Amino acid sequence: MGVRVLPTPVRAPKGNSFCERIVRTARRECLDFIIPFSENHLKRTLPEWVAHYNHGRPRKSLGPGIPVPLHPPPAPSERRHQIPEDCRVRAKPVLEGLHHEYSLEKLAA
Repeated sequence: MGVRVLPTPVRAPKGNSFCERIVRTARRECLDFIIPFSENHLKRTLPEWVAHYNHGRPRKSLGPGIPVPLHPPPAPSERRHQIPEDCRVRAKPVLEGLHHEYSLEKLAA
């Protein structure tokens, strides 16, 4: 499969910390709730979770923002805590409903 083992660098105890962090996050948010039945099932599930992780999941360190939203947010208005009258909230299920991504959708005129 082309996998190589890289030893932890000498005198760098945090050398594996980034890899361990993403593996732990993937396990906690995705694989603790889904039982993969085969390698193909896992290969279909993880890319969907990665897309949700990178584009639809808010980060605590960024406040309420999303790092790279797929859909641009609406322009700010005076009534920023209310849904505009020409829009509605759209919920998109991710991973068969394990997570949801919310966005504003313009109503048809």
